[in-house]
Amino acid sequence: MKSFSPRKAAVALAVVAAFSLTACQAPATKAQAPAAVQKPVETQVSQRELGDGLYEMAYSPEAKALYVASAQGFKDVNGGMLYRLNPTTLETLGETHTDLKNFAMATDPDGSVFYTTNTLDGGISKVDAKSGKVLQRLMFTEKGKDGDPLGAREIFLHQGQLYIGGVGDPAIIWVVDAKTLKLKKTIKNAGKWVTGIIYSQVTDRIYAANGGGEILAINPRSHRIEKRWTPDDGKAYLFLNLAEDPETGRLFVTDDSKAKTTLVFDERSGKVVKRLPGDALGIKFNARRHELYISQRESKKVLQLDATTYAVKNSWSFDSHPNSLLVSDDGQTLYVTVKQDFNKDNSTKGPDSIARISLQ
Repeated sequence: MKSFSPRKAAVALAVVAAFSLTACQAPATKAQAPAAVQKPVETQVSQRELGDGLYEMAYSPEAKALYVASAQGFKDVNGGMLYRLNPTTLETLGETHTDLKNFAMATDPDGSVFYTTNTLDGGISKVDAKSGKVLQRLMFTEKGKDGDPLGAREIFLHQGQLYIGGVGDPAIIWVVDAKTLKLKKTIKNAGKWVTGIIYSQVTDRIYAANGGGEILAINPRSHRIEKRWTPDDGKAYLFLNLAEDPETGRLFVTDDSKAKTTLVFDERSGKVVKRLPGDALGIKFNARRHELYISQRESKKVLQLDATTYAVKNSWSFDSHPNSLLVSDDGQTLYVTVKQDFNKDNSTKGPDSIARISLQ
């Protein structure tokens, strides 16, 4: 097991800050909501404290379980955790203690395995969904300017290939065979800090967001970056997470740092067609309900928007900071990881939580 020195802890905190973009935020500004917010229905939300360092989630239909990736603590704590929860009650069904810290997640289509990024060590793990056992690992060789491993941030699975964003300047994207966990391709010159990654059914392209305010359109067969979209308004952006409405060809991207906004791109033209003001971190599109969900870390809220009019249909407030989002397969449940603040010594003010919101 790798030791966790004070220097490593500082580096870890910096990487995690890059993951959630808390360290890059401009001073908070009061933003106008797109429309009047209806009063939340309190019975819709159940929440429980789970553990330190919670990040992304994945659902396995085969295991009938909700998995939560945990980096655990960043002060005198080695390794991380993978929690297996009952998706209805949020009861803990199992725990996997891992020697590396876990951040992003992706699920295999058949639900038998899932994948998690070990961001601080620059690698990924394949995990058996039923047992929670780590089956295989791949560690990347690239290093940052400081000599530490290049952070493996987001992970996305498309047609048997894993796309993993490397947080560097310049950034890269690793393309990995999901079955063998062998590196197939390294996409270079991806800008600064590759963050969100998604596949578009509309254009048959992989989209990757970066910290330089670009959307990269990547051919999934040649793995070439074919286009680079920008807002083209002269403003600075630090893009983060992505969602898509395939029916209308709209791509949504959050900026929780410089612009404090959610931009809506038309995928056919590459142009921005709408701007939704307000801090925005996680984002998910729900095709079954034609809704959009946005986590607001600073405002401590999760918004439920009509995906056509962008009117806010509902808003749920939390005592701390909502982070990652996951929509259930049937589109009727929204899961949220809720994070605590860091203390100066890299500890947190308490354990992070998991919340379940019924959308029915």
